[in-house]
Amino acid sequence: PTESCPVPDFAGTPPMTWKWVVGPMFLYLCERIIRFWHSQQKVVITKVVTHPSKVIELQMKQKGFKMEVGQYISMQCPQVSSLEWHPFTLTSAPEEDHFSVHIRIVGDWTDGVFKAYGGDKKEFQEAWQLPKMAVDGPFGTASEDVFRYEVVMLVGAGIGVTPFASVLKSVWYKYCNNDTNLKLKKIYFYWLCRETHAFEWFTDLLLSLEAQMAEKNKTDFLSYNIYLTGGWDDTQAAHIHLHNTGNADVITGLKQKTHFGRPKWENEFKAIASNHPSTRIGVFLCGPESLGKALNKESISHSEADPRGVHFIFNKENF
Repeated sequence: PTESCPVPDFAGTPPMTWKWVVGPMFLYLCERIIRFWHSQQKVVITKVVTHPSKVIELQMKQKGFKMEVGQYISMQCPQVSSLEWHPFTLTSAPEEDHFSVHIRIVGDWTDGVFKAYGGDKKEFQEAWQLPKMAVDGPFGTASEDVFRYEVVMLVGAGIGVTPFASVLKSVWYKYCNNDTNLKLKKIYFYWLCRETHAFEWFTDLLLSLEAQMAEKNKTDFLSYNIYLTGGWDDTQAAHIHLHNTGNADVITGLKQKTHFGRPKWENEFKAIASNHPSTRIGVFLCGPESLGKALNKESISHSEADPRGVHFIFNKENF
């Protein structure tokens, strides 16, 4: 006789998902609590500066705030939006008694901040009348490693120049104060930009550095090159070059003349390598990924196999 199959017994396992969810959720909640606590710390707006081409500079103070060069913060202005947080690179130096950001007006939120802090007004405003600003950070980036090298190449594309405002200020403060821990001796700075008006807010810093370097007879400390990559044609470039015979550049007002087009990176790397043999040279970029690939390729090809030779160490911060 055929035997009937036994009825199988089905049994489930106890719920286990919570074990995998509780840990990450606890860490997330801790992070949100810390961010909320940071955002409630009082931030005092000490100065608001309106720069050309709709750029506003906010100088701030916060108890216990400590920063390093090239770092950034997240900012929230409840008067503009109670939910939006936006990251901005710090343009001040750690040696200064405040921290600052430069905000270019390119959208609804930045336009709201521009109007909220009186960027569109001519009359003077008291600091206590300005809206509240919440700040979270600062957060670190690769630019902090700039002090590990004796020689560095700083390359900023467009608004990617902002981290290097902090770097240049801080290095110059240390250099002038004869900081014994300062290893950095030479900076090669490159700024690639599409439009002439984008130079305006940063030009003030370079003009100040030029004047101070000339005053202290330390003009060899910083070599900088500005490349205008757009907003002109061959006729305009020829006209500017023809009339650009004075001591100051007709576009920026700086002693260093503006270049038209893009740098020939191979020539730049060769020149720097010949000037600094047997040196580890830091290459720092804040710019697009395509430029990063080009600089990384040049860094590798111009580094010698001999450990005692010249080596280019590439660092990047894409945007």
